Amino acid sequence: MIDEIDAQSIPLSALQHAVYCLRQAALIHLERLWAENRFTAEGQVQHQKVHEPGMRRMKGVRRVHGLQLSSRRLNLSGVADLVEFRTLEAAPGISTELPFPVEFKRGKPKLHRADEVQLCAQALCLEEMTGHPVPEGALFYALTKRRVIVPFDAGLRELTEMTANRLRDIFRSGQTPRAEYQARKCNACSLLEQCRPKAGGRSARAWRDRTLEALLERTEAS
Repeated sequence: MIDEIDAQSIPLSALQHAVYCLRQAALIHLERLWAENRFTAEGQVQHQKVHEPGMRRMKGVRRVHGLQLSSRRLNLSGVADLVEFRTLEAAPGISTELPFPVEFKRGKPKLHRADEVQLCAQALCLEEMTGHPVPEGALFYALTKRRVIVPFDAGLRELTEMTANRLRDIFRSGQTPRAEYQARKCNACSLLEQCRPKAGGRSARAWRDRTLEALLERTEAS
């Protein structure tokens, strides 16, 4: 499993999960557990639409949907919902395109910084891929139908790289962090039943396998 993750690199979406909860990120991306609720289902439908590859120009802006991104330095990869390449005149008669990533979200701005970190990770990939600075991007929330401009300042960049490094260490160790129950976060998580945070365990997959084995043994004994 660890070799497979290293070969495939860390998904950009995993950083969003890791900011919210490192255990959630490990359950989804290390143990391959997932559970749909209404919110995750709506988000999946939205991203299927915006991830369809395509490009068009409008008013000096080249808009690219479904752009593949990667960073060798941080071992990240994923797909951007939208990257706007904005034409900038670097010198008389000489122009360049500066990337501006846009991430689409189903709800509204959150109190935590998970969405911002995911967007910043896209910016770090774009900087490495294009050699151009990416000072800011935007989060578009379907509920408010507005863009929220996100400056990629030093604090957000540091948080993003720290999250990527912590996630990399978890994947390499193959160890899912122990559960720590926090009512507000845990009760809103689609993995509540699989995680069982009040039990304080580590591997949800191992607990599930042990439960199934015990059930089979009781069935065979009866």
